[in-house]
Amino acid sequence: MNRGALSEMDDYPIHQVAEVVRHVGTSDRNFYDRYYFNCHGDMRGDEPDPWLIVGLGVYPNLGVVDGFAVIRRDDDHLVVRASKALGDNRNDLAIGPLKLEVLEGLQRLRMSLDPGHGEFSFDLVFDAEGPALLEPRHYQRQLERVTFDTMRFVQTGTWTGSLTVDGTAYDVQPDVWRGNRDRSWGVRPVGEAEPPGRRAAETDASSFFWIYAVMRFEEYSIVVVVQELRTGERVMGDAKRVWNDASREPEWLGRVEHEVEFVSGTREPAGATLRFVKPDGSSTAVRATPQVANYIGFGTGYGLEQDWRHGMWQGEEKVEAVRNTVSGFDPMMKMFCPVDHYSSFVYTDGAVTETGDGLFEFAVIGPHDPYGFPDYTATAP
Repeated sequence: MNRGALSEMDDYPIHQVAEVVRHVGTSDRNFYDRYYFNCHGDMRGDEPDPWLIVGLGVYPNLGVVDGFAVIRRDDDHLVVRASKALGDNRNDLAIGPLKLEVLEGLQRLRMSLDPGHGEFSFDLVFDAEGPALLEPRHYQRQLERVTFDTMRFVQTGTWTGSLTVDGTAYDVQPDVWRGNRDRSWGVRPVGEAEPPGRRAAETDASSFFWIYAVMRFEEYSIVVVVQELRTGERVMGDAKRVWNDASREPEWLGRVEHEVEFVSGTREPAGATLRFVKPDGSSTAVRATPQVANYIGFGTGYGLEQDWRHGMWQGEEKVEAVRNTVSGFDPMMKMFCPVDHYSSFVYTDGAVTETGDGLFEFAVIGPHDPYGFPDYTATAP
C-alpha cells in the first residue's frame, strides 16, 4: 500500500470514484480545480481604490498547484504569481507567500499574500452575503475533443482585513469593500500548450465570445453568463437573480439578449445592455457601464505568456513578481484574453430601477459575425 497517496481528506466520506481523494475520475491532463476572487473598495472619484483579483488552481494530472494575485491601481498593473509541485494533501493551499484557507465552507474564506514579494501584500477574509449559485454545466466539444466540461458556483460577499500597495495601507472594511468569488472544476485547456493539429486549420473552432457578469444590488445579485460561437450560436446562456435571503429560490430572468458598444479601434466594451426575455415576451434589462479594467491575461497565467500558463510545470517551487503599466500593454494582445471590468449596473423592471456594481468580464476572441469581426485582428470602427 502506498500510504503516501493518502491525506486527511481521505478520512471523510467524500470519495466519488474508487481512488484516494488525490486522484480524480479522469486521466485527462486538462482536469483542474480552482478558486477565483475579486475585491474592490470605493471605485468612485479621481483616485479609486485598488481592483484586486486572486486565483488559485490545482491540476491533479499535471502535478502542479499555482496561483496569482493581480492589482490594478491607476496605470499600474502589479502581479505576484507562484507555483509548486502538488503534494498529497489537498488541504494544503499555500504556495510560497500566497495562501488560501476555507474557514467555513460556502461562507468564509481567507486569502493572504505575505509582504516581501512584489509591491503589494494582503490578509483578507471573504464573508458571503448570500447563497452560492450553481451555474449551468459548461460543455463544449471542438472537432472530436472535449475542450470544456466544467461546473462552477458563484457568490457575492464583503471583505475585511488589510491591503498594502506600494507602501499605501488600506483598511479593508465590509461596509465599503465588496466583490465576488467563484469555484470551478472539470476539464478546460491548461498547462503547456498542446499542438492544435487540425484545429489550427479551422480557425472558427477557437472563436470565443464571452460575457460573465456578477452584479450586486441591495437585496440580491444577478449572474449572467453567455458564450457564443462565431455565428452567434450559443454554447451556454443563463441569467439568474440570487436573493441574499437564502430562503428564496434563485429566479430565472429569461433568455439573454445583448447589445455591446465598443471603444473605437478596440474590442473593449464602452457599455452594454443585457435584456432578459421571458417566453411570454415580457422583459427586464440591465445597463452595464465598465469603469476600471483589470487585464487578467497579462502575467497571471491565462495564456498570453508562453512561459507561465496555469498548470505549467515551473519546478518544485517558484515565485515571481511582475510590474507593468496598462498604458504599456500591446493593444493587439489585449484582444486575446477576457478582461475583468469593475462596472456599475442599472437594472430596470418596468417602472422600478435599481443600481448596483460588480464584475463585467468580457471577451471577443476571433471572428464574431453578429458584431462584425471577420477575423482575429479586426476592431470596432
